[in-house]
Amino acid sequence: MAIIEKIKAKAAANVKTIVLPEGEEERNVQAAAKVVEAGLANIIMLGDPEKVQAVADKFGVSLKGITIVNPATSDKAPAYADTLYELRKAKGMTTEQAAKLVSDPMYYGVMMVKCGDADGLVSGAIHSTGDMLRPALQIIKAKPGMKTVSSCFMIESPNPAFGDNGLLIFSDCAVNLDPDAEQLANIALGAADSARALGGMEPRVAMLSFSTKGSAKHDNVTKVQEATRMAKERAPDLMLDGELQLDAALIPSVGELKAPGSPVAGKANVLVFPDLQSGNIGYKMAQRLGAAEAYGPILQGIAKPCNDLSRGCSVDDIVATVAITAVQAQ
Repeated sequence: MAIIEKIKAKAAANVKTIVLPEGEEERNVQAAAKVVEAGLANIIMLGDPEKVQAVADKFGVSLKGITIVNPATSDKAPAYADTLYELRKAKGMTTEQAAKLVSDPMYYGVMMVKCGDADGLVSGAIHSTGDMLRPALQIIKAKPGMKTVSSCFMIESPNPAFGDNGLLIFSDCAVNLDPDAEQLANIALGAADSARALGGMEPRVAMLSFSTKGSAKHDNVTKVQEATRMAKERAPDLMLDGELQLDAALIPSVGELKAPGSPVAGKANVLVFPDLQSGNIGYKMAQRLGAAEAYGPILQGIAKPCNDLSRGCSVDDIVATVAITAVQAQ
């Protein structure tokens, strides 16, 4: 069974409530109907009810079982504005600014998650990653003890020799441009959590570099070595090793040659890239050249699940992201 089907089954077994701030957008309306029909999540859509209904009528889909909330007329907006003001007043926010922000569906949706009126949020079909991430990072923030919010992709390779029967976690491919050693250690720990929660895997984390175990000398290598040390100190029972080149991380014969005795080399299922450039390039190479399925970006390290969509996403992509978010909320 493909990993996304396993995730959908897990979502359906413990139904959570997911808010879609882009409730008037056509793909979101179609996806919401599919999610509810399949029993994957309860859905709250934000927008003008008449406009949402018009989209549903256009595509012949039912809104039965879907809750529609208009932030502009919501009874909860004043309470959300008060909460937002209290959260951000130290940063200079005024009560007037808070009231204006919660009329924005993105901020309203994040406040729903913050206040426990929704378990998670999915957005980004018509918003940039920055516009989606900004309110989530300002309001929901990182998990206790986790200073770095990052992202991962679930990569499902057609080659079962890689990862866990073809399944791997790639991180960070969408959020942190050039993480320092401490941030990279946090990314590794977040990716390990994602492997457990989403993939049902026991993580074997490879800290990637162009060097394996000191084969090259450079500040970029030193950063990965330091991140590896920090991550091991914080999670001594986690199978994590570095620095490792990609082939040493994935190919048993190469791992044995370049990093003998490593608990990870040759059998990694979590790949932590040293920066955003390599992570973004890496997942797209796996997807385009390796014919792998790529699900994400999935936010990790955040206190409550909020996930981004590509603006080129399909209806099925939204359904999959809602299911992933619901499982994270469990």
